[in-house]
Amino acid sequence: MTGLGLLGPAFVAAVAYVDPGNVAANLQAGARYGYLLLWVLVAATAAAGLLQYLSAKLGIATSQSLPELIRTRLRTPARVAYWLQAETVAMATDVAEVVGGAVALNLLFGLPLLFGGVLAAGASLLLLAVQDRRGQRTFEHLVIGLLLLIALGFLAGLVVTPPAPAGVVGGLLPRFSGADSMLLATAMFGATVMPHVVYLHSALARDRFGTVPVGPRQRRLLAATRVDVVISLMLAGGVNIAMLLLAAAALPGREGVDTLEGAHRAITEQVGPVIGVLFAIGLLLSSLASTSVGCYAGSVVMQGLLRRSVGLFTRRVITVVPALIALALASSPTQLLILSQVVLSFGLPFALVPLVRLTSDRTLLGAAVNHRITTLLAWAVTVAITALNVVLIVAVVTG
Repeated sequence: MTGLGLLGPAFVAAVAYVDPGNVAANLQAGARYGYLLLWVLVAATAAAGLLQYLSAKLGIATSQSLPELIRTRLRTPARVAYWLQAETVAMATDVAEVVGGAVALNLLFGLPLLFGGVLAAGASLLLLAVQDRRGQRTFEHLVIGLLLLIALGFLAGLVVTPPAPAGVVGGLLPRFSGADSMLLATAMFGATVMPHVVYLHSALARDRFGTVPVGPRQRRLLAATRVDVVISLMLAGGVNIAMLLLAAAALPGREGVDTLEGAHRAITEQVGPVIGVLFAIGLLLSSLASTSVGCYAGSVVMQGLLRRSVGLFTRRVITVVPALIALALASSPTQLLILSQVVLSFGLPFALVPLVRLTSDRTLLGAAVNHRITTLLAWAVTVAITALNVVLIVAVVTG
């Protein structure tokens, strides 16, 4: 297999980093606070790169997925409880993706939100069928193509409305502006560092490369995986940053930009109808691609933790029905998206703590064990994310 042939698994994971939850959180951050929270996206993208590499390394070095390794270390009651929290995260993921697809179809064709949500959920099954019938490699190619189209849809606006260089530089200084900015920062972290793809990447690497003995081939695969992660996360991170920069440059002071519909309307008026259509198409494609990846991840988690697998249709129903109910009951689809990302952020420690512990275990990983500095960085990311959640809860409770 050539060098380029080794790339691909990280791009599947990276699609989840540009889902509709990202769109909602990043646009609100840019519209409300300008460039203030740009540093959150930069830090989250760097953290995501580190964690996705650790997950892939775990799959390559052990030939097992993260959920499988967690299962062997938990008693049955704890394992079931762990799966329930992971399933809750999967449902929160589906909320973001179904709502995003519904909003995109409403913007493009005027379809009712609930009907659009059903269509988006059904369309994702077609993408999953490609993976089921044509194999992982074909699925990777399809997802990479979608990721490039998503990037086009969201980067186009910056050509027409470039950001202010001074604002960009100022946005790299870490700071907040009240509890609401912390809520958005947590949502941005939850949308950028996503627990379900931390679980998934280990399985993607395992399934792609199989059993890899210690030696030159393992070192070569790990080196290729680092390149795979860097390229894919730079692309996904660039798209997220572009969303915030576009909102900061074109939407400050505009009325009604705290919703996806309002942001689309403002972008269309401010930047032009072509960019508005590209934005809606990017939102739709991000929904379809990320919901397929999310369903795939849910299957990996269930199989790994419970040793049970279900068909694609059943798996889809498990997570999509709560998402459709939430869509039907929600007064604001965009706020529902933001809250779903906060739920994802709360699920992160459950994925990150075992990931760091396992990849730091020399008896398990051997020569591929984390370097001490890598372990320190990974623990710092885990502690920072957990601390941000605690501060957020205290801020919300105390008003």
